[in-house]
Amino acid sequence: MRRRLALWELGGFLFTAALGTALHFTYGWSGGNLLAAAFSAVNESVWEHMKLLFFPAFFWSVGQVCFLGRNYPNFLAVRALSVLAGTALVPVLYYTYTGIVGTHVLWADIAVFLLAALGLFWLDFHLLRRGRFTGWLAQVLGLAVLWALAFLFVWCTFRPPHLALWRDMAAGIYGLP
Repeated sequence: MRRRLALWELGGFLFTAALGTALHFTYGWSGGNLLAAAFSAVNESVWEHMKLLFFPAFFWSVGQVCFLGRNYPNFLAVRALSVLAGTALVPVLYYTYTGIVGTHVLWADIAVFLLAALGLFWLDFHLLRRGRFTGWLAQVLGLAVLWALAFLFVWCTFRPPHLALWRDMAAGIYGLP
């Protein structure tokens, strides 16, 4: 069972890394399609890069819960915690390294994304194995958190707050160009 879970988590990491990378470009490739904007990065803000981690992990979760949900009664609560931790790692790591270096560097930005994805699935693996957060209320809250985040990522693409997290520093814009 542990090996099967480890393979699922590795698959989730690889899926998230690959799809998140592709989603960085799909809005531009689509010619500015609004449906693509909902799930893809529309600018270079930190928020949009958090979205690149969230949606692939969210989509992977939908499939994973169908195959593993019965074996892990804590799945939804754990995935919500892991997704929150992974997406929070993006701004924490980004602002930490840019604060130290004084600017952003492409390879470091990519490393931030990959480290956040790795952190998400590593935490997920360990929390699922421990079997905590199994109550029905924890599962309902986990599901609510995942859907609330999905809503926020889409909403803030079209109606971003004028705060640093949502600002594309290079273009000086918020949200859609």
